[in-house]
Amino acid sequence: MLSYLLRRLLLVIPTLFGILAINFAVIQFAPGGPVEQMIAELKGKGDTMSRLTGNGGSESSNGGEYRGARGLDPHLVADIRKMFGFDKPPLERFEKMVGDYASLDFGRSFFRDQTVLHLVLQKMPVSISIGLWSTLLIYVVSIPLGIMKAVRDGSSFDVTSSAIVLIGYAIPGFLFAIMLVVVFAGGSFVSWFPLRGLTTSGSENWSWGARALDYGWHMVLPTVALVVGGFASLTMLTKNCFLEEIRKHYVTTARAKGASETRVLYGHVFRNAMLLIVAGFPAALIGILFSSSLLVEIVFSLDGLGLLGFESAIQRDYPVMFGTLYMFTLLGLVLQIIGDFMYTLVDPRIDFGTRGG
Repeated sequence: MLSYLLRRLLLVIPTLFGILAINFAVIQFAPGGPVEQMIAELKGKGDTMSRLTGNGGSESSNGGEYRGARGLDPHLVADIRKMFGFDKPPLERFEKMVGDYASLDFGRSFFRDQTVLHLVLQKMPVSISIGLWSTLLIYVVSIPLGIMKAVRDGSSFDVTSSAIVLIGYAIPGFLFAIMLVVVFAGGSFVSWFPLRGLTTSGSENWSWGARALDYGWHMVLPTVALVVGGFASLTMLTKNCFLEEIRKHYVTTARAKGASETRVLYGHVFRNAMLLIVAGFPAALIGILFSSSLLVEIVFSLDGLGLLGFESAIQRDYPVMFGTLYMFTLLGLVLQIIGDFMYTLVDPRIDFGTRGG
C-alpha cells in the first residue's frame, strides 16, 4: 500500500503540470484580457467585452496589439503590458508561473491588490463549510434511505420515496435556493433564517456556544438547497448496489445457514455494496465544492471559492484563475487518493499495493 501511495503522489505532479499547461494555452486565445480592460478604463469606453464583440476582430493582449489602444501613448500601453507581465513571450511567462507554483507562490491578483494565496485562504472556509456539511448530510440521508428501499423493493414505501427523490432531483439547486429565500428568508412569507454570510455581524464577541448556534443557523438554507438535489442520485445508487448484492448466491447461502437478515445485510452485503458508493465520495465532494455551490453562493451572498473563481474568469484575473484552478485540482487529486484508502477501510481484502496501478 505504501508503494501505491508513493506512485499516486508522484503522479500528482505531471497531472497538475498538464492541466495548467492546457489551460494556459487556451487562455492565450481568449479575448478581453486585463490589458484591454485597463485600456478601456483609461479611455472611458465602457465594458470591454461589449466593445470586443462590437469591434469585430479585436486582438487579445495575450497575442497582438489591441485596437482599443489606438490614440493612447504607445509608451503607456507598453507600461500597462509590462505591469501585467504581458511584455514577455507566453512560454517565458508559463515557465515563470510553474517555477513560482513549485514554491507555492501564486502571485498577486490583478484587480484586488491581494496575493492569490491570501484570497484563496480567505474564501476557502465558506466553500469547505458548504461542501463538507452538504456532502455529509447527503450521505447520512441517502445511504440509510437507499438500504431501506432495497430491502423493501417494490413496496409502497419504495414507490413513494422514489417519487419524492425524483422530484427533488428534478429541481435545480439554485432554483430551490431562490424558493427557500422567498419562503423562509424574508422574501414574501417568514424571516426565520438569515440571507447573507455565515455569521451575524458582531458575533465574534459572543460566547463559543452562541457563535456555533449562529453558524448553524446561517448554514441551514444553503445546505438544504444543495442536499435536496444531491441526495437523489446517491439514494438510487445505494439501492441498486444493495439490490445487486442481495440477489447473489452468497446471500442465499448465508440465509440457508441460518444467518439473520441483519447479519446478512450488514455483515455480508454492506461491505461489497458500499465499494461503488465510497468510490463516488471524492467526486461528490468536489462537485459540491466547485460547481454546485457556485449559484448557491450567489443566491445566499456567500463569498466562497466558487464565486471567486467565477468573478476572476469574468474579469480575466489570470493569477486568481490559475491559482484557484491549481487548488481545485490539487484538492481533487488528494480526495481521489483518500477515496482509495476508504476502499481498504470498507473492504480490507482490497490491497492496491499488490496491483500494478
